[in-house]
Amino acid sequence: MAPTKQSAATKIKKPQRGRARPGTQGGGAYFHIIVRPKRQFTSFRTQDIGREGHTQRVAGQRSGGSWATHKWLISKHDTRVVNNTLVADDPSVRAILDTLQTTPVWHKGDVFTARPRKNVPERVKPTEAQLQAWRENIKKAQAARWKTWAGKKRTRTMQESGHDKVVHNHIS
Repeated sequence: MAPTKQSAATKIKKPQRGRARPGTQGGGAYFHIIVRPKRQFTSFRTQDIGREGHTQRVAGQRSGGSWATHKWLISKHDTRVVNNTLVADDPSVRAILDTLQTTPVWHKGDVFTARPRKNVPERVKPTEAQLQAWRENIKKAQAARWKTWAGKKRTRTMQESGHDKVVHNHIS
């Protein structure tokens, strides 16, 4: 006997169970920019970035123990949707959107998808930006060291000259 097709009237619609996934209904306070799929992670942690309650980073921990960004939660007050893409009104949000490899594209409700920034291979490192940051950090560390060394030297010379008080000069 051949299977028979059910008519539209006899099909029974199953009730939906559980709750809707976050951001899919479009009624929340944040736009969700999914960067990596949820299945890559075993646990999650949320970090508040910048002003409290405006931008949040949802970081996921992989089974190997490393952490990466799963998605960004960006306040609807700081961005707007133009032609199914996000446009940042706030400079800090603009900086976050610039770190992504692609512009966020609307998926469903308040959910957008984008790709993370490009992975730079080790053979290309250090990049010019990394070298510049390294040089700046070395200069800052040297300046801080010279500042404390000059203060210690001045205090030592005051003690050696026979003064009973130890004078700490704060050089700014």
